[in-house]
Amino acid sequence: MHEVSLMENTLNIALDCAKAQNASKIHRLKMRVGDLSGVVPDALEFAFDVVTQGTIAEGAKFEIDRVPVVCHCPTCDRDFEPIDLFYECPHCHQLTHHIQSGQEIELTSLEVS
Repeated sequence: MHEVSLMENTLNIALDCAKAQNASKIHRLKMRVGDLSGVVPDALEFAFDVVTQGTIAEGAKFEIDRVPVVCHCPTCDRDFEPIDLFYECPHCHQLTHHIQSGQEIELTSLEVS
């Protein structure tokens, strides 16, 4: 389960940020996770509960913002959300490999005191 190592790395970033702010408690963490990232949100939430035990983030609220896949069609110069894994433009029906979003895994917000 790579979600555990991902969450351990994310928690280390959060702890470093909290330390830099002289914070003694992390109240909330928020992440953006793309649909193509390979991350299972439920597994990430479970990993959060496990890796935060005994840290200043224990008991913190954890939020995940899902990022849908958005592709760009260079033929008609439009962005679109594909309906399957073929990334076919719904306007001109050309296949594209230009993925604009959906691969993200990022810590976007941290609430500390």
